[in-house]
Amino acid sequence: MKLFAILLALGAAAIAAVATLAPTSAVANASACGAGTHGSSGYAYAGFQSGEITHGVRATITTLSPPNVTGGHVAGWVGVGGPGQGPNGETMWLQAGIAAIPGMPAMVYVEITRPGQTPVFVPLVENVEPGQRFRLSVLEMSRRPDYWRVWLNNQPVTQPVHLPGSTKRWRPIATAETWNGGTGTCNGFGFRFEQVGVARTKGGSWRAFQPGYTFLDRGYKVRKLGSGSARTLATGNAAVVEPYAFEAASAAA
Repeated sequence: MKLFAILLALGAAAIAAVATLAPTSAVANASACGAGTHGSSGYAYAGFQSGEITHGVRATITTLSPPNVTGGHVAGWVGVGGPGQGPNGETMWLQAGIAAIPGMPAMVYVEITRPGQTPVFVPLVENVEPGQRFRLSVLEMSRRPDYWRVWLNNQPVTQPVHLPGSTKRWRPIATAETWNGGTGTCNGFGFRFEQVGVARTKGGSWRAFQPGYTFLDRGYKVRKLGSGSARTLATGNAAVVEPYAFEAASAAA
């Protein structure tokens, strides 16, 4: 899944600024990171896909330090679906997470892609600081197969989203994502995912996430965190993480 719609919020001036970045810098960084096995057109990922088909996914997501975004965007998200993942090869997805673009603070967002439609990007919380924790869930509704909602800190923040043919279809994803805006640059980020879980039934019945596939493109890293281990944020505050937990970051972070 890709944050296509996030670019709609940039405006002409920001887009022009990305386009005029020095090409020498882009060439120097191109070999260090970028699109790899799991990415295309400058997209790259660091995270996991669930090993089982379920009815939802949730995680508490934290930015470990201010994202350093030179071009495009970075994001840490949970979600279901993806390009070509609909029952007849349609592109559809629903994701929620924390994202950042050049010149703007990080934000909590939802992105909705219905079959045959352009992705819709919805900001939920602006000016996200490192160390702030957000509990995000993407969950199929209990009495409405193929209808999903996003929850933020245990409160619903979207209307029901109809994704036809999606029930009992998808292995949820929890991952960091970066897009370099076509510049070849290496964006910097660090996200912590903890209390990652999947829904056994529509409407809930949560259990611990069990990774089945690892997304890990060139220039990025994923580290599983042990139960109760203490980690220090860039703010200097220590935090005790809760399983299932991992950190996804750029190699330099």
